[in-house]
Amino acid sequence: MTRFILGTAIALACSVPVAAQSTAVKSETKVTVKDGKDVTVTGCVGKAASGTGYLLTNVEGKGVTSRSYLLVGDDDLDDHVGHLIEVKGKASNIGNDARVEVKTKTKIERDDADDRESKSTTKLEGDLSSIPYLGVKSVKMLRSSCS
Repeated sequence: MTRFILGTAIALACSVPVAAQSTAVKSETKVTVKDGKDVTVTGCVGKAASGTGYLLTNVEGKGVTSRSYLLVGDDDLDDHVGHLIEVKGKASNIGNDARVEVKTKTKIERDDADDRESKSTTKLEGDLSSIPYLGVKSVKMLRSSCS
């Protein structure tokens, strides 16, 4: 019984310093479509399943091969969720000259140690027919509802 109490006391004493430390992880990812096919399409805007980003569904347009696109770029489309919009941009899944670049920046902030920052870049080239990204250049609202 004495060993059990001693073991429990040691375990609790070791866990106290760990509980006092604080760590914050911040990550930011930016996707860019480069050298894709210029398109003008219409569709309905919704939030992506991940909760970050936007999805264009029920897509129609000349030469379009996908019924939905993940919209990428700097545009904040919160005001257009649920709207029918026209998007001009570069599609990654049409033609063979598209490139998609994914940049991720992660910062780890710790109270009791040095902060750390890492950056990574991934480039996708070639046949991207299965990667339906649409790099947004401009957005025009056509209707305030998709129905």
